[in-house]
Amino acid sequence: MAVSPADLEAALDLFAGLNAELTHRAMMGGRMLYANGQLFAAIMGDEGVHLRAKGPLAEDLAAAGARQFVWTRPSDQRRMPMGYWSLPLSALDDPEEACDWAKAALRAG
Repeated sequence: MAVSPADLEAALDLFAGLNAELTHRAMMGGRMLYANGQLFAAIMGDEGVHLRAKGPLAEDLAAAGARQFVWTRPSDQRRMPMGYWSLPLSALDDPEEACDWAKAALRAG
């Protein structure tokens, strides 16, 4: 689930409109994204960008067509839903919409 430099750059460009210091670090084969030190998203290899969400935000993302990230544990292939949701497809080509979703994730903390 490695993240290519091009995928990381694309995600950082997508969220540039947050007007925040965007940083990242490796975790579990992906890259965790932070705005001013607050975790808000992850790049999950070929699964793409996922926002950290639960409760009402997760419900809003699901209603907009987002998918919950499900991790498969290597030892027994058990599938485990995680608290990360893909960006709706429309947000992948619309940095303003992507930033609106990211701001919601940051507010939800």
